Amino acid sequence: MTEDTPPDDSTADASTTDRDRRAVILVSGGMDSATAVYEAIDRGYDPYLLHTSYGQETEDRERECAEALAAEIAAPNFLHVETGHLAAIGASSLTDDEIEVDDADPDSDEIPSSYVPFRNANLLAMAVSYAEANDCEAVFIGAHSEDFSGYPDCRPAFFDAFQTVIDAGTKPDTEIALVAPFVEWSKTDIAERGLELGVPYDLTWSCYRDDAPACGTCDACAFRLEAFQNCGVEDPIDYAERPDYAD
Repeated sequence: MTEDTPPDDSTADASTTDRDRRAVILVSGGMDSATAVYEAIDRGYDPYLLHTSYGQETEDRERECAEALAAEIAAPNFLHVETGHLAAIGASSLTDDEIEVDDADPDSDEIPSSYVPFRNANLLAMAVSYAEANDCEAVFIGAHSEDFSGYPDCRPAFFDAFQTVIDAGTKPDTEIALVAPFVEWSKTDIAERGLELGVPYDLTWSCYRDDAPACGTCDACAFRLEAFQNCGVEDPIDYAERPDYAD
């Protein structure tokens, strides 16, 4: 089973924990994965960051943010992987110039055009390889409840199934936990936790369309702005528009 709740206070503080555990964290450059990094550190893990460029629209800005985060926390290891197969496969507005990135539509039940077919399975497979090669005990991913409402590879059932794949497909003495700490949380919950942990959100990027400024109207921008607005805190990155999405 995946982990989705933090440990008790006696083990959560990294400053009082002997840091002999390692975790790979998938870092996209966005706020969810940045918060997952700080959550992993708070749980006592040395963070091994994995960032992938797969042909997404804002891949340069995302990599820049991931690298800035790695420098900010002095990560003991940062791996950037270039892959081309997801862009070659296409069928997503993030990787195919012929498909437009949709404006946010919070009432839609449709899978958004930004869904990259089975992306998380691809990314998690690389993360598990990285984890096993470096004797890491866990792989963290920042997926949350508003993701799995639209993206099938963000559902709790998917992560539970992938844990079975990890257990079956690694060496007998390998034990790697797939940790999705925010899988039942909203974006607002994540923002609140990140503000508590001191996550440098100015070093993150969420927009699906633009490198700078963020558009403010795609799904990713809408969820992010709504979260900060619900927290009563101004999002520190620049936007072309800042619509009011607050509850």
